[in-house]
Amino acid sequence: MALAWLVVLPFAAAALVALATQLARPLAAWIPFGAALFGLGLLLSERVGMATFGVLSWRHDWVPGLGLSLALRLDGLSFMFALLVLAIGVLIFIYAHYYLAGSESLPRLYLLLLLFMGAMLGVVLSDNLLLLVVFWELTSLVSFLLIGFWPSRPDARRGARMALTITGAGGLALLAAVLLLGRVCGSYELTAVLAHAGQVQQDPLYPAILLLILFAAFTKSAQFPFHFWLPHAMSAPTPVSAYLHSATMVKAGVFLLARLYPVLEGTNWWFYAVSLVGLATLVIGAAMALVQRDLKGLLAYSTISHLGLIMLLFGLDTDFSTVAALFHTFNHAVFKASLFMAAGIIDHETGTRDLGRLRGLGRYMPHTAALAGVASLAMAGVPLLNGFLSKEMFFGETLAQGLLGDFNWVIPALAVVATGLSVAYSLRFIYGVFWDGAAPRDLPHFPPHEPPRFMRLPVEILVVLCLAVGLFPQQTIGRMLESAAWFALGGSVPEYSLSIWHGLNLPLAMSAVSFCAGALLFIMRRDAFRHHRSRLSEMNASEGFDRFVQRLEQAAAVVVRVFENGSLPTYLTWMIAAMIVVPGSALFALDPIGGPLAPTPIDAVTLAGLAFLALLALGVVRMRANPLLALILLGTCGLFVTLAFARFSAPDLALTQMSVEIVTVLLLVLALYFLPNRQRVVERAGARVRNGVIAVAGGALIGGVAWAVMTRAPGQGIAPFFLANALPGSGGHNVVNVILVDFRGFDTMVEISVLAVAGIAVKALLRGLRLAAPATGPGGLPWTSQSHPLLLAILARLMLPLTTLVAVFVFLRGHNLPGGGFIAALIFSVALLLQYLASGVLWTESRIRINYRALTGLGLLVAAGTGLGSLAFGRPFLTTAFGHFDVPLVGEVELSTAMLFDLGVFCAVVGTTLTIVSHLGVRDKDLQSVEKS
Repeated sequence: MALAWLVVLPFAAAALVALATQLARPLAAWIPFGAALFGLGLLLSERVGMATFGVLSWRHDWVPGLGLSLALRLDGLSFMFALLVLAIGVLIFIYAHYYLAGSESLPRLYLLLLLFMGAMLGVVLSDNLLLLVVFWELTSLVSFLLIGFWPSRPDARRGARMALTITGAGGLALLAAVLLLGRVCGSYELTAVLAHAGQVQQDPLYPAILLLILFAAFTKSAQFPFHFWLPHAMSAPTPVSAYLHSATMVKAGVFLLARLYPVLEGTNWWFYAVSLVGLATLVIGAAMALVQRDLKGLLAYSTISHLGLIMLLFGLDTDFSTVAALFHTFNHAVFKASLFMAAGIIDHETGTRDLGRLRGLGRYMPHTAALAGVASLAMAGVPLLNGFLSKEMFFGETLAQGLLGDFNWVIPALAVVATGLSVAYSLRFIYGVFWDGAAPRDLPHFPPHEPPRFMRLPVEILVVLCLAVGLFPQQTIGRMLESAAWFALGGSVPEYSLSIWHGLNLPLAMSAVSFCAGALLFIMRRDAFRHHRSRLSEMNASEGFDRFVQRLEQAAAVVVRVFENGSLPTYLTWMIAAMIVVPGSALFALDPIGGPLAPTPIDAVTLAGLAFLALLALGVVRMRANPLLALILLGTCGLFVTLAFARFSAPDLALTQMSVEIVTVLLLVLALYFLPNRQRVVERAGARVRNGVIAVAGGALIGGVAWAVMTRAPGQGIAPFFLANALPGSGGHNVVNVILVDFRGFDTMVEISVLAVAGIAVKALLRGLRLAAPATGPGGLPWTSQSHPLLLAILARLMLPLTTLVAVFVFLRGHNLPGGGFIAALIFSVALLLQYLASGVLWTESRIRINYRALTGLGLLVAAGTGLGSLAFGRPFLTTAFGHFDVPLVGEVELSTAMLFDLGVFCAVVGTTLTIVSHLGVRDKDLQSVEKS
């Protein structure tokens, strides 16, 4: 259960922050820190088990039919990534408190950071791949909000949209890959997928699975050619950059490859795709970092470069290269988070991040200069710091690979070039900002000074960790790294050493060359800047992305003009044509269409009713120019359908059809009041022929499907199951109602939710609509001055209690006899609808003081609460409980929780129907009074 708390805790803390009032704002600052610290304590309590290669798991079935479960897994690999998420999160919460001190937006930042922390923990701890996809997409959504944290800034909006587009596309690719993996492995559980590694690689779907997963990882971890979104994300507040874009979110793609490494590695597809993309990202990111003018831009491109280094190590595909990749993942998160926070301190104290204006800050901010200097040297890979150790491993693995045959020297050479660039931009960060002899120029805040003590504390902790890992690697990270590598490699770890000295060897020589080259490049950096302005500035990937989006929007506009032109006949034409082509092709493939079963004999009465129904339908089409007459014929069609349901022993359907028909006709009558008495129908001959052909073909298709189904042996079907389980499982004799409130209760819950949304949408569309009443009625005759006839009003008032009694009777008998909450709601709605028709809106609502929207919401809450109540007793959502009780003077009475659910359905349907009625058919002079009410 501790695993579940690890994931739930950040979301619970986010809810507390959201609910904090203005008076509790100081408390809101402590909630995120306390939640992250408590989660870190829970995680560290399992460190002994992780060091011994143990696995802690927790599972709760969610949607078993889809293979989706709330399954969590903590092993050495997920422990390391969860440690980064929680430990750096604690430091970020401290840092953010001072970075946005006094700002009203600080609680919102805490809220979003907590949501992101929970989503990242969900990603690294998920033991179900579908659950991992859910959390993966949540990280993209929350990062969109964090990057666009200051929505008034155009660059923030643009960066947020770009990040969401790229990472969201990767999320869709990951979903597709997971579905394919589930098909190959027969399960979405991570444990089962890892056990079927050989089966996955031998499957024909392996290339598609691999490329989709790599697309997801590359987009999330900003790999070439998807790298350009990360620099644009630097418009986010610096705490966001330090947390998401250095230590956590961009590491999600790295984690995905590490988690699925045993399943995907070992093929040429893996070697070339991962290593070459990683190599290109490593070099391009390092080159672009050197020529950036913005301080955070430099760190963003350096992050891209180091992520490419990690990907290259995974692509080299040796056991030791995977260990090196995990080691550098940890090291990079530590020194890059500290560098981003140092950059935020510089921006906070000087008011700018422009490297052309920042210089000589060491004399004003010596403590910050020392901290940033150590972190920068760790990024450059200087000995005795953590970055040096993983860089040496990286050089060694580039020498050991045999990826390119006769051109194997290319990868080590480019590795030295990229590392030299890393040294150059690290020196630019240290020397250019702090130790350049020139004085600062045009600083918005002058003179700069050291930040508050506790704002530096997170940077100090991370810098000390850089030194500790660099000096004592085995004692600080040795066991954790070994455990993480054990699970990433599928249960084996190569022999390796974390010593800080391996003698004079070729990797050390490569380091020396990279240091010298980087120093020389730093000295010649101005030439590099000129080259960037003349050549590299033309290679703007973000501009290409913008052009691609514009072309996509133009193509979408063309599709919209063709398919969504505002014409209802056009929509129906496309829908029916698609129905004819897609299902029709399968129907026409049947030979013969009919099956072996003989048709059911039809009696003369039924045949006459069907013929009359067909004639009524043709009459509706013929009389469409006269809306009132067409509505009368349409209502008659509905009544004949009701008779057909009753004829074939479907009383529940008959009651429902009749109730819906009455309510619908009355609502349409109110709407017709504002329409012309006759409508001119202009239709060309060609369009008539086309519509006729499509209509006949669509009808023939439906008839053919019905014929093909009913003339074939249905087998057992699903009816015997419901007939056998309705009474023992739900305590009801009415199988139809039992299906609606128990077996398929979730469907009913969704349906009433959609109905409520539709009612609110209709109210929103009608609100404020000014429609003048027509001057004349049918035939040109003037309307009577008596808007509400006395006889109709008297009859409606007499019918109200009688109809209400019928509704209550139908409601109470629904579990065992035809009826139920939906039918009772429609009957009661008819009774109240008659009051509106007979006496008017103002008269009715002055006497029936019901807030229909609140009634709709109450119905949804009652229905959902009934379903959640079953979860409290360990039963599936909306499972019915029932029992028989002896009541004095009454006898045995059956009580069922399905009645509460039916009550929720009743309230939702009544509230939605009358919400529409109260704003439909209101004359212009009454509208203002109705809106006020």
